[in-house]
Amino acid sequence: MTPPSRDSPAQVGEVPLWNLANMLTMSRLAMVPLFLLALLVDDGTDPFWRMVAALLFLIASMTDRLDGDLARRRGQVTDFGKVADPIADKALTGSALVGLSALGELPWWVTLLIAGRELGVTALRFWVLRHGVIPASHGGKIKTFAQGIAIVLYVLPFGATADPVLWSAMGIAVALTVITGVDYLVRALRLRATARRILVTS
Repeated sequence: MTPPSRDSPAQVGEVPLWNLANMLTMSRLAMVPLFLLALLVDDGTDPFWRMVAALLFLIASMTDRLDGDLARRRGQVTDFGKVADPIADKALTGSALVGLSALGELPWWVTLLIAGRELGVTALRFWVLRHGVIPASHGGKIKTFAQGIAIVLYVLPFGATADPVLWSAMGIAVALTVITGVDYLVRALRLRATARRILVTS
């Protein structure tokens, strides 16, 4: 019998589905309903539970950075993680925006604009998938950070005196959301056009 090569599955093995990175991703998803429950206690008027909600959001947001770093560093990147990670991110951000709008603290158009952008980018990813993958941009990472900061500020029980700060933070987040969305659309169109030119000339 020929001994297995160094690269054979018998020696290398598959990446386990329930590795630490994926468990962090699932913990972030599990924190979404807990965050919403804390945010909506007494119609959002209880300062203690608002603090709890803000803390849950911060912890969940930190797992977003940790799970990706762990997966890459340990060589534990899985197809499940590639799908579950963005779903968990969008569920966390989306639930926070919807919760704040339901409480009447954030205009619905802001929530719909950000949600529309995220859905649009997801649709674009599938649209150009057979032509290639559009890597995450530096602007997209800044956008995510700005959204997180704005949401935490809105969730914390600051009161009406902090409204100018809240509006400014969310305004920056909305602007970055639109700018990076347009940038992603342009890059998707370029990728598709380049792929078509290569197909025609080949």
